[in-house]
Amino acid sequence: MTACTRSRRRSNVKTAAGFLAALIKAVPYKIHTVLTDNGIQFCDAPQHRSGPTARYRLHGFERVCREHDIEHRLTKPNHPWTNGQVERMNRTLKEATVRRYHYESHRQLEDHLAAFLDAYNFAKRLKTLRGLTPYEAICKVWADDPERFRLDPVHLTSGLNT
Repeated sequence: MTACTRSRRRSNVKTAAGFLAALIKAVPYKIHTVLTDNGIQFCDAPQHRSGPTARYRLHGFERVCREHDIEHRLTKPNHPWTNGQVERMNRTLKEATVRRYHYESHRQLEDHLAAFLDAYNFAKRLKTLRGLTPYEAICKVWADDPERFRLDPVHLTSGLNT
């Protein structure tokens, strides 16, 4: 079985809903909107979204969104460019890892990816954030508008304090 087959098999409603629930716990701020494609792990097929059964049945991913007061938006079918930011970040991650290095194990890839994400979030200054790192941008929003957060993001600094 290939890795692609394994990941497709795991890409289901339970996995998507579990990921969203874990993300909600992990991030310090309140998530107000989630944009997904029309995959069956995120929503019912179009022909099952309305009608008598749809009124009483709620999709698992949609249930997690409602429990946390998150607006769930769907991309327009056959418009992959709608996910442009996500696709660009995926490309950045691949270029920094699997396209550049060979890994002896999955664990080695995970370790390198974690190190890359730490460098990206805590050291890379981004033009779109006016020269701030992603972490600095979040701390700035925290200082300006703490109501948008569930937790103080300052405590999420990686290193000896975590």
